[in-house]
Amino acid sequence: MKAIEKLMQAGAIVIVSLISSPDVALAWNPLLEEEVQQTIQTFKEKDSKFEAYFEEAYAYAVFPSVGKGGIVVGGAHGKGLVFVNGHSIGKVKISQVTLGVQWGGQAYREVIFFNDKSSLDAFLEGNLEVSGQASAVAATKGASADMPYKSGTAVFTQAIGGLMYEASMGGQKFKFFPNDEYSLSEPN
Repeated sequence: MKAIEKLMQAGAIVIVSLISSPDVALAWNPLLEEEVQQTIQTFKEKDSKFEAYFEEAYAYAVFPSVGKGGIVVGGAHGKGLVFVNGHSIGKVKISQVTLGVQWGGQAYREVIFFNDKSSLDAFLEGNLEVSGQASAVAATKGASADMPYKSGTAVFTQAIGGLMYEASMGGQKFKFFPNDEYSLSEPN
């Protein structure tokens, strides 16, 4: 019974934080870079073919932890970094609101690979929405083998923990906060 209460509390916390959080730049977090590097390493250890994704992608966004929860109405939230040529160009916030049959809470890692500048630009400008849970592939051994880019992106997730029953509709939205030295108009 306590586990159910904790899952319900986690879902409520995620929903409240999504609704009440102001749209401000992400605060500097010295641990974020370390968590992102650990996430990259974890993906590579899970399947060695991710090494090629990280090396060959035009760019990628890494979210070390996305918290998700809900009871009928759900939400998800996380922070990460965006990389071009292996260098961080800024922070990114992921948020999601879903509606449908759902109950519980979970946490997962997510990496989005971009195969060209136009798909990265759509993401950075907030014009990319990853819709539906089926658009992300669980990063298990062999999962990356034949994963094609769809509309210039390939999305992978790894479960961290929790339990979530879900048959819902909703999409992930992103907000980008560039580093001081990076500009969306600058050529790469």
